[in-house]
Amino acid sequence: MENLGRLLMLAALVLFLAGGAIFLAGKFGLPLGRLPGDIRLEGQNGSFYFPLTTSILVSILLTLVLNLIGRFLNK
Repeated sequence: MENLGRLLMLAALVLFLAGGAIFLAGKFGLPLGRLPGDIRLEGQNGSFYFPLTTSILVSILLTLVLNLIGRFLNK
């Protein structure tokens, strides 16, 4: 049960840091969600938006952060 508590606290910390990073990115004018490679299709009846490049960038950053946290916790 203690491991589950630690995992939940770690997940909350990661979400808090990710939210803070997204907030700061908006404040500093970084174009997350509007990067080259993000797909946006607009028609008369609707629109479709898929942030492909932003998703890849966030995935790489989260992989690096979680690997560093994993290495830190295993020592």
